[in-house]
Amino acid sequence: MPPNPWFSWSYVQNNWGEISQALVEHTTITLQAVLIALVIALPLAALAHRVRWLAVPVLGTTGVMYTIPSLALFSILVPFTGIGRTPVLIGLVMYALLILVRNILVGLQGVDPDVRDAAKGLGYGPTRLLAAVEIPNALPSILTGVRLATVSTVALVTVGFVAGFGGLGTLMFRGFRSSYNAQIMTATLLCLLLAVVLDLLLMILGRALTPWSRTRGPAAGQAEGRGANAASAARAAEAASERTA
Repeated sequence: MPPNPWFSWSYVQNNWGEISQALVEHTTITLQAVLIALVIALPLAALAHRVRWLAVPVLGTTGVMYTIPSLALFSILVPFTGIGRTPVLIGLVMYALLILVRNILVGLQGVDPDVRDAAKGLGYGPTRLLAAVEIPNALPSILTGVRLATVSTVALVTVGFVAGFGGLGTLMFRGFRSSYNAQIMTATLLCLLLAVVLDLLLMILGRALTPWSRTRGPAAGQAEGRGANAASAARAAEAASERTA
């Protein structure tokens, strides 16, 4: 019986064209799905934040979509969209919505009321308050949601082979069908590597966008936050007194 190793560099060399194409497909559809889901989730979460009674139906709807098994969802979408990239992309966006909406909503609701009141005292309207105050303060929670959604999407793409577009999952499926261990292991390791690399890149991006979150310790961070809030409130009070003078 011929050897069937789990690790084979010759397999990678001989099939690099196919492997690299699958890796590019896996990466691009992951990024596209998370980006589309983020564009949809931001206004949804902002609306649920403004109109409080909408939070339950919005989270409930996205939660129901998340509970649908991926194999079943992709199979259901195929008759309407055809086989290929489209049904997989739609399914991935649906799955990412719950993670993103929940984290964005938690971040917006967690903004310090003193900061919000100070901005209102400075004359910030609802739109400006959301864009200039609430979203920047909610960035750590938003970026956490993006990281979770990205890693989750990397894993879910592999199931897309049932709809004809699985990226590295297609290689895994072929490997299982032919009992080709090297193909299975190579695709699996590349999926893990892709998830780790994307998560690290998003972590670096998050640190760059939220330098205030790199505190010297929990106590220092809380003290710094309280000081910033007090300063904002003082500026608002000063502006209000100037207007009434």
